[in-house]
Amino acid sequence: MSTAPSPSQSALQAAGPVADTLLGVTGLLVVGAAVIFLGVMALLVFAARRHDGTLHARLWVIGGGVVFPTVVLAALFAYSEWHRPTWRAVPPKDALIVGITAHMWWWEVRYRDPATGAEIATANEIRIPVGRPVYFGLGSADVIHSFWVPALGGKMDMLPGRVQHLLLQADRPGTYRGQCAEYCGEQHARMALHVVAQTPAEFDAWLAAQAKPTAPPSSSSSSSSSSPDIERGREAFLANRCNACHTVRGVSEESRLGPDLTHVGSRLYLGAGTVPNDAENLAAWVAHTQQLKPGARMPSSSERIDAATLQSIAAFLGQLK
Repeated sequence: MSTAPSPSQSALQAAGPVADTLLGVTGLLVVGAAVIFLGVMALLVFAARRHDGTLHARLWVIGGGVVFPTVVLAALFAYSEWHRPTWRAVPPKDALIVGITAHMWWWEVRYRDPATGAEIATANEIRIPVGRPVYFGLGSADVIHSFWVPALGGKMDMLPGRVQHLLLQADRPGTYRGQCAEYCGEQHARMALHVVAQTPAEFDAWLAAQAKPTAPPSSSSSSSSSSPDIERGREAFLANRCNACHTVRGVSEESRLGPDLTHVGSRLYLGAGTVPNDAENLAAWVAHTQQLKPGARMPSSSERIDAATLQSIAAFLGQLK
């Protein structure tokens, strides 16, 4: 099974206006805390070295222990409140609206097709255009989760039965790793997501491609797997009832129990950031899900499907781009 380093996940590498603001506030808070600490330590040293009895303890306690920290902390609080991102009940006029539903332990992502108004579903990967605000509607299908992409902004809890809103923006192209930031069960640590910021033209092309159902296998396909093998995989996908949990538009009816797989071959990672998406890992994921992500809602298919059939299913899924 192949592995690859995941993009960094650091609030110190701000890539958007909200993250820039939070980084600035964090830096000032650290400086302010350091000033208070150094001031208190200086007073402690000064008091320890005085032996002439002229130290007015009450004055120093009130001035250095009450007034000084109060003034500094009040200033820091006012600054942080002034720069705190504003909650918005409605999205900005030009914002892209993206719906995110957290599941144990994956992310359901939904867009609106600008041409038809139909919903476009994907999973575990969010594509956004650079320089355009993105208004997220955040909810949970089961327990409390928390949406956090440190390079783009602060986190927001995702509560069952309630929709929270978060406004973020990426200022430069790149792939930014996010993570569920609220403990949500056995595979909380493997509930990652990736935000891919693209140029507006690239994003529009991607969204248009995502709106299309999967194309039937073609003998002219450039895939390394033959078209008959892909067709066998398609038939096995249906025969083994994979479509009871997963939608592949153009192949199976809609099911929302598991991630939408219509264009799974185009995604960067599998299993909510568990392994990079390539042919080897895709075959391993289908066959040995529980070994790679114990406790996931998907069983290991190797226990009930023979190896040749599993390879065909993996080939079918891999060409869904």
